[in-house]
Amino acid sequence: MEPFTERVVEIIRDIPKGKVMTYGQIAALAGSPRGARQVVRVLHTLSEKYKLPWHRVINSKGEISIVDYESRNLQKELLESEGVTFTKHNTINLNEFQSHGHNGFMEFGF
Repeated sequence: MEPFTERVVEIIRDIPKGKVMTYGQIAALAGSPRGARQVVRVLHTLSEKYKLPWHRVINSKGEISIVDYESRNLQKELLESEGVTFTKHNTINLNEFQSHGHNGFMEFGF
């Protein structure tokens, strides 16, 4: 596994229950600030294998990015079961629910 991919898996695995991180935030913490699409690829290909809490990863607007209706609803249900709430516009308040670091690293506003 590539170092970036390994780091992404580690970061996602460590997102606490009831918190979320953004694709860009994870990419930056893993060493590639422009690697948000790579984070999507890692989630798509490795979530099941590594039992990643994929549902805790959202976009920078606080939205669920999944287009598929069933998967989108599943992600929302999983987040709500952990105490994450959604606004009337179906977004997550990042000020309240975003995890701000990983193993001593600080979040860079992504």
